[in-house]
Order: sequence, then structure tokens, then C-alpha cells
Amino acid sequence: MALPFVSCPCGRLGRSGKPLALDACCGPYLDDFANTPAPDAESLMRSRYSAFVLCRTAYLHDTWHISHRPADVAPDEGTRWLGLEVRRYTVTDADHAQVEFVARYRPVTGSGAAVRIHERSRFVRENGRWYYLDGDLL
Repeated sequence: MALPFVSCPCGRLGRSGKPLALDACCGPYLDDFANTPAPDAESLMRSRYSAFVLCRTAYLHDTWHISHRPADVAPDEGTRWLGLEVRRYTVTDADHAQVEFVARYRPVTGSGAAVRIHERSRFVRENGRWYYLDGDLL
């Protein structure tokens, strides 16, 4: 029996213009961090968004560069993520890149109003693996 189609939370579209399935997009990175690193900074950023949506704490921890990793990277499990828009992907050099994105979510507590995060994130590649370094809110 075939598994049902599950769209990837990151919203990446395939060549047909339709959303990619989780198992054809961020799923392999989330499921096998040790052997399947994201191929570029944009893919890592998208997979980190998917990890927030799916509450994949270990992946968030492992993909955050150790020099900037907070003690607690656990997402709030009650948060409802509403969407991701990648606005710009810039390769600075072979081992550095930036991704500008807008992510929207609705927190579990508070007024219930949607929150918009607009960030320019910096990524670094070490030993062939991309890591989230830090970012500036815009």
C-alpha cells in the first residue's frame, strides 16, 4: 500500500510547479543527518524550517554551528507554522552563504495573531557540511 502524499513543510516546488513531497525534499536530511547532509545553504535553511514545523529538535541542534548554538533549541510544540518564503539565496564564497527568508507562524499562547519573521541568515560549510551560523532580523 502506498503512503499518502505529504507535502514538505518548506514549500519547495518541483519542476512541475507543484509542492514537493517531504520524502523528496527535506525528509532525507531530517531522517539521516549523519549520511545525508543538505547540499547547499538554502536546502539547509529549508530543512531547518521543516524541522521547526515537525519539532525535530535533534536536527535543529546538529545543524546549528557550535559557535552560536543556544543551550536550548527546542521549538514550541504548540506553534502552528503557516509558511516559508525564500526571498534571496546568495553564495558569498565556497564555504559561506546567506539566505533571506520570511517565515510565518501562529504562537500557541498570546493574542493568536500571526507572527512574521524576516531574517537574513548566515551559513558556513565545514568539512563538506552546511551549518546555520546566525542571522539578522530585517
